[in-house]
Amino acid sequence: MQKVIEVKNLWKVYGKRRARFTALKRLSLDIYKGESVAIVGKSGSGKSTLMHLLALLDKPTKGTIKIEGLDASKLRARKINRLRNRSFGFVFQQFFMNSNETVYENVLLPLKIAHTRRGNRKRLALEALKSAGLKDRAKDKAGELSGGHKQRVCIARAIVNNPQFIFADEPTGNLDSVTGEKIIQLLFGLNQRNGTTLVIVTHDEDLAARCDRQIHLRDGEIINITKKKGVKK
Repeated sequence: MQKVIEVKNLWKVYGKRRARFTALKRLSLDIYKGESVAIVGKSGSGKSTLMHLLALLDKPTKGTIKIEGLDASKLRARKINRLRNRSFGFVFQQFFMNSNETVYENVLLPLKIAHTRRGNRKRLALEALKSAGLKDRAKDKAGELSGGHKQRVCIARAIVNNPQFIFADEPTGNLDSVTGEKIIQLLFGLNQRNGTTLVIVTHDEDLAARCDRQIHLRDGEIINITKKKGVKK
């Protein structure tokens, strides 16, 4: 299998002297193309910190992260921004939407940032909304939606560029069980149909168990890696 993310001896330290806090230490792992990976652990274990580093939203204190063979530490900011916008999709618990704009306008934003040809933007945005079951809500203001529909908007926005990676931080954390199941099916459907590499941070044991692998963290270190039955990676 092709390695698409390679992490070697990763450390992340915040603060200095008495305020110094080590969020991650001695962490090494590989993630393969098209697999689904859950990052699990108690609060404070370093789950979200690790995801932010893998998604190049933050820089490690020490260690290397390679994305498809490219050492992130050697990439200029412009290259990293381009890589994130074109290859990564993000689903966050907080939504990060402009509530005064329509659903369509929120989903369109990554295409504008990527300077996608104007003639293709509408088609791609509507296709993403259709995949998320939101085509009929395209003209609604984002702030008027329920939590479940807002999360669907986030997923539509995440997939609008047909990313190679989706990073999801507690994607069902604020949702009821029925809505959460729909979001899970949508994410794993993308993973299985498109071969999208899926990295999920979650407290949800049932959600984690659906992934090909579970990376268990404690106090910033990997303590165990478990595989779903039948997975050979």
